[in-house]
Amino acid sequence: MKGILGRKLGMTQVFTEDGVLIPVTVVEATPNVVLQKKTKENDGYEAVQLGFEDVKERRATKAAKGHAAKVNTGPKRFIREFKAEELNALELGAEVKVDIFADGDIVDVIGTSKGKGYNGTIVRNNAHQGPKSHGGSKNIRHIGSLATNGITSRQGKILKGTIMAGQEGGYRTTNQNLQIIKVDTENNCLLIKGNVPGPKRGMVMVCSAKCAKKAKPAPTLINYNKSEEE
Repeated sequence: MKGILGRKLGMTQVFTEDGVLIPVTVVEATPNVVLQKKTKENDGYEAVQLGFEDVKERRATKAAKGHAAKVNTGPKRFIREFKAEELNALELGAEVKVDIFADGDIVDVIGTSKGKGYNGTIVRNNAHQGPKSHGGSKNIRHIGSLATNGITSRQGKILKGTIMAGQEGGYRTTNQNLQIIKVDTENNCLLIKGNVPGPKRGMVMVCSAKCAKKAKPAPTLINYNKSEEE
């Protein structure tokens, strides 16, 4: 398993040589720095701590400066841990770049979904509306019965997972089994097929898929530079 931290820049589209359009999300992943290595002897588990994106020292805490100074680097804006076997061999202060991935790799992308505030059960859970006929229940956009759980089993409690109104978005979520269409080492970018969680400029974690499906070869994209040279 391997991983890297990056920023979601937005979505675009690319074309294969066969003329197939593929929607992709562009993730900018400038070189990450290995800040710390967790071991079973000291911490009870093995993991690698990566830091991403420099932050001004006057905006960093004294603890963050000291932590980064141990590996001769500056304080980082985002720090996350990866339980990645491929990263355990790296030394402290080493850089992790996008070239750890290859075209066609299957990955999971973790991020914080867009916060949409407090919504009702119809907007939040795509629930049905109530009857609108005259003399009806007047329960058009309200949730139905909660604690009865059916007319025959009156449990007197609300079951876990019952759809209700509440906060929508703004939580950690994972999009699984996404394919990397292209690894752009020159611009430190990954083109990932489909959408990934979070808003533009949001921080994401790209790591090898835990429940990966069978990997498919990456499609051959149109090389526009080649046509210009001709």
